[in-house]
Amino acid sequence: MPNVTILGATGSIGVNTLDVISQHQDRYKVFALTANSNVEVLAKQCIEWNPKYAVMADEASADQLEQRLRAQGVGTEVLAGLAGHEYVARHAETDYVMAAIVGAAGLLPTLAAARAGKRVLLANKEALVMAGEIFVRETKRTGVRLLPVDSEHSAVFQCLQGNHREEVERLILTASGGPFLRVPLKDLDRATVKQALRHPNWKMGPKITVDSATMMNKGLEVVEAHWLFDMTPAQVEVVIHPQSIVHSMVRYQDGSVIAQLGVADMRLPIQYALSYPERLPLALAPVDFVKLGALHFGPMDMERYPCLGLALAAGRRGGTCPAALAGADEAAVAAFLDGRLRFVDIPRLLADTLDSYSSPAEHSLDAVLEADAWGRRFAREWIEAHR
Repeated sequence: MPNVTILGATGSIGVNTLDVISQHQDRYKVFALTANSNVEVLAKQCIEWNPKYAVMADEASADQLEQRLRAQGVGTEVLAGLAGHEYVARHAETDYVMAAIVGAAGLLPTLAAARAGKRVLLANKEALVMAGEIFVRETKRTGVRLLPVDSEHSAVFQCLQGNHREEVERLILTASGGPFLRVPLKDLDRATVKQALRHPNWKMGPKITVDSATMMNKGLEVVEAHWLFDMTPAQVEVVIHPQSIVHSMVRYQDGSVIAQLGVADMRLPIQYALSYPERLPLALAPVDFVKLGALHFGPMDMERYPCLGLALAAGRRGGTCPAALAGADEAAVAAFLDGRLRFVDIPRLLADTLDSYSSPAEHSLDAVLEADAWGRRFAREWIEAHR
């Protein structure tokens, strides 16, 4: 029975992963759970699942968690900090690692899992966006396979099964368009946090939901697809599909297109990554095609979604440029969620980031981390200068 470590257990992906495991407790055992600062939720998860380890981002939160668990008689060992996250990710008893920490914070623990030869279930897109070349090199060295959890990349992965890479002509990623798909452009000046978090189809964390509203997430997904599937960015297309039923498609050289369809629920790609190459039963209602009636697609509006173009440009430039842009985006989204930045200022900040950044010749892990830090500093200074 595989031992599963969940990095980011209290977030949307982590909670859904535990729900999937609850439906297959004869197949998987929870080994370790980690969180940033949500002591209350992680304590409840530890009481229910009794993992061997639990990890918090800082010592203060770890102390609070340990006190709660001891009061309940739970013997889970509590660790803290990056060292604790990396420890459980590469632990000899860990078999599968769900990499669900949002943003750059997930890079090093996920890389530790890959270097240790674990099955990595990759929900953290920034890991490949920032350090794709390093990840590819490490996975080739250890023989580990990254199994995508993003619905789009999981769909592509499924559509590739049984076929050969050289037969593929194009990957087609679908995008719902988010909450502002039909909002007049002139009204985006007044877009609120509440509106940006009102995704029409998916239930996700706030950062990813805002990235979906700006379409930054789709640009990052193109970069991720480049590394996951060995495709050039020019071979990855993005189309609007408001229903989020077709999660992505692969077009082959003979003109055939294979698509993966399903309800908009992250438990589907999570379970497929856990059970691959098997498919297990899952308590979800299937797509009702009669009720659905038709599937709708449309072209990408680059004027409405400038962040998509910026992310694609960063991907074409390569080097550490995607890491710098991703770092700036994290800072910009955090400022928007805190009310310190307008929605329409996010792409303006990111455009200035791209214009101002020069990627060094070196592409080491240290260079990647410095690029991320540079992007965050630039964003903070930009926000302060434009207040």
